[in-house]
Amino acid sequence: MNEQFINDYKMFLNNGKTERECTAQIISMAEKHGYKDVASCKTLKAGDKVYVQKMGKSIALFEIGSGSLEDGMNILGAHIDSPRLDVKQNPLYEKDFVVYLNTHYYGGIKKYQWVTTPLAIHGVVCKKDGSIINIKIGEDADDPVFCVSDILPHLAQEQMKEKASDFIPGENLDLIVGSEPPQKEKDDEGAKAKSKKDKCKKEIIKLLKEKYNFDEDDFASAELEIVPAGHARDLGFDRSLILAYGQDDRACAFTSVQALLDSTVNARTNCCLCVDKEEIGSYGATGMGSHLLENAVAEIISRMGGNSNDLTLRRCLASSAMLSSDVNAAFDPMNSNLYDKDNASFLGGGITFNKYTGSRGKYSASDANPEFIAKVRALMDKNNIPFQMAELGKVDQGGGGTIAHLAAKYGMDVLDAGVAVLSMHAPWEITNKEDICTAYECYKSFLTLEK
Repeated sequence: MNEQFINDYKMFLNNGKTERECTAQIISMAEKHGYKDVASCKTLKAGDKVYVQKMGKSIALFEIGSGSLEDGMNILGAHIDSPRLDVKQNPLYEKDFVVYLNTHYYGGIKKYQWVTTPLAIHGVVCKKDGSIINIKIGEDADDPVFCVSDILPHLAQEQMKEKASDFIPGENLDLIVGSEPPQKEKDDEGAKAKSKKDKCKKEIIKLLKEKYNFDEDDFASAELEIVPAGHARDLGFDRSLILAYGQDDRACAFTSVQALLDSTVNARTNCCLCVDKEEIGSYGATGMGSHLLENAVAEIISRMGGNSNDLTLRRCLASSAMLSSDVNAAFDPMNSNLYDKDNASFLGGGITFNKYTGSRGKYSASDANPEFIAKVRALMDKNNIPFQMAELGKVDQGGGGTIAHLAAKYGMDVLDAGVAVLSMHAPWEITNKEDICTAYECYKSFLTLEK
């Protein structure tokens, strides 16, 4: 096992708790390996390395091969968003001497997992004068942290009767950001009492202005994400595991990017795609459901010379091969009844291939062709890379999706391939170090695939 690689991975997680932070890191990593912004390149030729980013939240890296783009590319596709809490547009309020930020949860979470745990605020505040303020509060030892409160067990009799999905309402996931001692006012001092209303909120607003240089109105054009405070840590006496936030799907994003940076291009152009919004259906301008990939490839084709019409783009995408680099649920011995053990992925078992995802009757699934799976298996065996074939869980238990079906619509071969994760979508997720290293080796090997 490559300990330096694992340390680099943990550092990537620590510094990339939002899609913006991940994209910034990927650009920095890529530029150190000779990649340039495609906007700065008028022409491209074999061997050139470029990237195309969208809104600072999605990015595609390309290393140009010697062959025709119409023969397709080898693509590694991951996502860099993770479940979290988002700050609402008018969030700041005071209630009975406690000041809160109103939030809206993002992605599939168990709401009860987000209470009474230290939380940090990451994101940007965009001001009307065009300036952008980067926010990261709660990660340094001297920083304050934030928290969502819960009911003490002594008064929770009614709460404990509710279903787990209901006993923490989404509207109650509001972040405590300040407080003040209660003030008692006499009835005949109404005017004075009114002037002291929301006193602590006003103090918080003043603090935000002094320390971070933004006003309450600027929340309207802010993108602030609430994430667990703290760093990735080794887990277990033997240090074989990693406990960290956001490993779905940054475990696959980091290893995919690093595999591309360390690869040597051949005839086929290599591409690594890291997208946003997968956890909420891949919608929006930065999600895989947009025209993000085809627009990026069109930029490449337009700089390659020769025929650059729409048919060239379509042929390129249809002839491409992709590993949809996304995590899979690791077999949980404490809840083994949820899994078909013969078709489950295990921590430390190597890269996990899912022929299909979706739920129950394969709804919303991308179902990989066996001919393509055979090619990938042959590559793994050739390079002595351990792998396992798996599903998410038992057929009727539920399921999940990836970006695979959105890539498959172009007609390309796609197979889901990722790291097994325990406690997926929890504030702190668990992976095996060997699987992280194996994923990197798998992705690097895949980039050698020939047409």
